[in-house]
Formats: sequence, structure tokens, C-alpha cells
Amino acid sequence: MVVLFLGVSVLLSKTSLGHHIYAVGSNAEAARLSGVNVQGVKLFTYVLSGALAGVTGCVLMSRLVTGQPNEGVMYELDAIASSVIGGTSLIGGVGTISGTAIGAFVIGVLRNGLNMNGVSSFIQQIIIGVVILGTVWIDQLRNRRP
Repeated sequence: MVVLFLGVSVLLSKTSLGHHIYAVGSNAEAARLSGVNVQGVKLFTYVLSGALAGVTGCVLMSRLVTGQPNEGVMYELDAIASSVIGGTSLIGGVGTISGTAIGAFVIGVLRNGLNMNGVSSFIQQIIIGVVILGTVWIDQLRNRRP
């Protein structure tokens, strides 16, 4: 996981492809007018996302020693929460891998604390949702134009 973290971090911060990914995420039309192959960048990001989702499924399956089709339900909420808490804007074009890793750590600590206090999984989802709403609200306040 550390190798993937470092590899994607270097890809996004040190290569022209990484800068193109940020450009397309921020404003695809402006990136296209700047000479970026928007379709190629989108294709690459979708393929990379699918490959990483496959690796994640294999890791989860090996951890649980079984393959259940409904095992990853609501993990997408944790992924979105990790990204948003880490500073990724839902508007696009802003965010870092290290911020997302910190956000994942925060979500893990929050979930662990809620589990240790015996909070039900349904209430945990509500709390995580409130944290996401609060983070998005702060992001909107930060990005508001005067």
C-alpha cells in the first residue's frame, strides 16, 4: 500500500500526466484548449481507478478469506469521506494523495473510536455523513468568492 501511495503521489506531483489529470479535473474544456488530450487522460484515470479497485477487492478478499458480492457495501462513503476530509474539493482540481491518506487515517480513528464505544453501524454512517457535510461546508466557505 505504501508503494502504491508513493507511486501515485509521484505520478500526480512530478509528471506532466499528473498535471494534466489535475487540469482535466479542474476544467476539462480549458485543459482541452490548452492542448491536453482530455479523452486520453480520462481513459487513463478510469483504467487506473478500475485497476486499483481490483487490487482493493483482492486485498479485502484475502483479509476476509472469502468472496462476498456485498462485502464492500458503504466503503465508498469512507473513500469519499477520506478524500473530502483530506482536502479534496468536490468541485475538482484540488487535492493531494497525502491529504487523502490523512483523511483515511482520520476516518479510521473515528470508526475505531465509535466501534469501541459500541455505536451501531447505522449511527456511524450518520456521523460520517455529518463529518462529510461539515467538511464540504468548510470547503465552500473557503472557496467562496467575495
